[in-house]
Amino acid sequence: MKHLVIVESPAKAKTIEKYLGKDFTVRSSYGHIRDLPEKGLGVDIEKNFTPTYEISPDKTAIVKELKKMSKEAENVWLATDDDREGEAISWHLKESLDLDDSKTKRIVFREITKNAILKAIQNPRKIDIDLVNAQQARRILDRLVGYELSPVLWKKVKSGLSAGRVQSVAVRLIVEREREIEKFQATSTFKITAQFEVGGGKTLIAELKDKISTETEAQAFLQSCIGAKFSIKNLEVKPAKKSPAPPFTTSTLQQEASRKLGFSVAQTMTIAQKLYEAGKITYMRTDSTNLSQEAIGAAAKEIEKAFGKNFVQSRQYKTKSETAQEAHEAIRPTDFSAHQVDGDRNEQRLYELIWKRAIASQMADAQLERTIATIDISTNPALFFAEGEVIKFEGFLKVYLEDTDEETDEEGTSKMLPPLRVGQDLPLLEMKALERFSRPPARYTEASLVKKLEELGIGRPSTYAPTISTILKRGYVVKENREGKERKYQEITLKNGKISAKTKTEIVGSEKAKLFPTDVAMVVNDFLQNHFESIVDYSFTAKVEKQFDEIAEGKQDWVKMIKNFYKDFHPKIEETEEIKKSEVVAHRELGIHPETGEKVFAKLGKYGAYVQIGEAGSDKKPIFAKLKKGQFLETITLQEALELFKLPREVGSYEGKTLTVAIGRFGPYVKMGNEFFSLGKDDDPYSITEERAIEIIEAKRKADSEKTIKTFPENPEVQVLNGRYGAYIKVGKQNVKIPKGKEPKTLTLEECLQLAQEQNDKEKTKSGSKKKS
Repeated sequence: MKHLVIVESPAKAKTIEKYLGKDFTVRSSYGHIRDLPEKGLGVDIEKNFTPTYEISPDKTAIVKELKKMSKEAENVWLATDDDREGEAISWHLKESLDLDDSKTKRIVFREITKNAILKAIQNPRKIDIDLVNAQQARRILDRLVGYELSPVLWKKVKSGLSAGRVQSVAVRLIVEREREIEKFQATSTFKITAQFEVGGGKTLIAELKDKISTETEAQAFLQSCIGAKFSIKNLEVKPAKKSPAPPFTTSTLQQEASRKLGFSVAQTMTIAQKLYEAGKITYMRTDSTNLSQEAIGAAAKEIEKAFGKNFVQSRQYKTKSETAQEAHEAIRPTDFSAHQVDGDRNEQRLYELIWKRAIASQMADAQLERTIATIDISTNPALFFAEGEVIKFEGFLKVYLEDTDEETDEEGTSKMLPPLRVGQDLPLLEMKALERFSRPPARYTEASLVKKLEELGIGRPSTYAPTISTILKRGYVVKENREGKERKYQEITLKNGKISAKTKTEIVGSEKAKLFPTDVAMVVNDFLQNHFESIVDYSFTAKVEKQFDEIAEGKQDWVKMIKNFYKDFHPKIEETEEIKKSEVVAHRELGIHPETGEKVFAKLGKYGAYVQIGEAGSDKKPIFAKLKKGQFLETITLQEALELFKLPREVGSYEGKTLTVAIGRFGPYVKMGNEFFSLGKDDDPYSITEERAIEIIEAKRKADSEKTIKTFPENPEVQVLNGRYGAYIKVGKQNVKIPKGKEPKTLTLEECLQLAQEQNDKEKTKSGSKKKS
């Protein structure tokens, strides 16, 4: 064998193999081949934090094969990813395979195309030990934090918890946002809009620039407009332009894929990885918005071909992040002429998003004409304004427009205004004063959390997805949809010279795929802030990231950096031994039960947060109830706690039997006699009515009747049923397949029992032959 090329992914190996000749053999290491041990610290603190690495048990065969092949090869090319993690994988391969320096070459590329691979082969280098040390420093520091701090949380809060430098800061952000929302008090103002007739069947909608504070003032304003004359006081027409967003970085791709495609951060990275390994896009872990001159030229050529020369406007973007590696490129297609790719639907959708964003970044600005009409009121010095926008030249808007996370009451972009002239009279059709409320800060989505972490300088492109996965898996955060609540608002209308007022209802506060902290997150966050402030301090965590960058650039010694961190961190671990668990775990006395005189508590237990009536050791056994979704230990009131004990509750009767609603192991249900019927996901067990309970019972009966094809009174254990995958026979607990050609409706009891026996005999024969072999 002349040349052995080692990459970390089998898909990447397959793509690269297409571009290299018969002298090259490409193999995959399937990611990292060795790491710190799963059990134990694996870091010798006394010997300058020397790590002990072990070959992963599932990689021993791969290492053995690669070692054999590398001995036979004239040259070994380490072609792992061009980042710290990739550099570390190459270094671990070199160490584990005992590779000879003289025949080991490190090559890097940021797109898997023939040109990029061949160019890399012509420009090999040595392993960059500074990049390796930066990765080692991150791994060792995170191991020290996790290994020493997690057991503290197990002892002081509850078992199974973990802490980490980036994950704990992410949790802090979500906890603090929840508390901001909890404290928020909405204030209302009145938005005044007017609809005018402009002739030719067209209307003009305008808005009072300043909102009005109170309902009384809103009423007074509309009153002042009765009989008023409205006219165009001024028309201002001015040119405007919109410029495209830069091509994607890892963070902006995650955000936009969430907004436009509904992808989670982890899903985006998995799909992007596939596209990269198939040679369709450049490397997807980057914080640079830079494009190579070759890419800029290729984009310009494709834009001219697809849209025309006047749509071309080449740009080079400067990344805002101080730590961005400008030598790297933004995420872009490897071939701009490929508007679409083969693959599953999600791969196609993500590729199209990347293509559009990259192409748009090299297209001309959109040229607009913005018109502002000022409308005079004869009886009031206030002015109405109407704004409109006309696109004179589409430019990049022909391809792409970036979404935002901002929640707004506005209906969307400005509309085109009808033809208007200064002095034109505007007959009033209708004027409305609509009560609007201030909004609390928005809860984080996965994408907006990534954006915030990036703004604070916390984490790097490779860390966002695993950080979010960890806090979800550990139960610090839940990602879910929550229903909104009803809210009343006032609408005052002036029409035909008369004012009318209505109280209307709207649903507000509904949440979709938002991140909510759990009680455990709040307790752990407070504990860490009280005793390990630096771990959850935003500026400290960002400073650590900068130190890793300095190590990667050869400007700082990694051992010295870890020593400085550990000398402050470890003593705090020892200090926490003195803290009693009762001082940490949330345990609130809410008050006294108004009827029994017993104390009512809110506590955090092994299985989550709950409330308790009564105390252990008293004559009467305490009773418990779990908190409802959206309730927190730190804010639940006595009244809310007592509400939780209203189950089980009787809601009425049906067919002479009592209907009881309760919550069981598998969720809320209604019980009728000895029968149980699960409530729907939108049913609240605390407020469900008799009527709704009967609906649930009848719906379940209907579904069951449609499921049953045939029964046998002489043997109730045998039934012919409709299942998810078609008809089948049920004999006791045994499910029996119905052979093709047999009509389920015509089966006799004897045939059912015979088929069951035949299936039993086959299974016994099969298991017997397995034992012999």
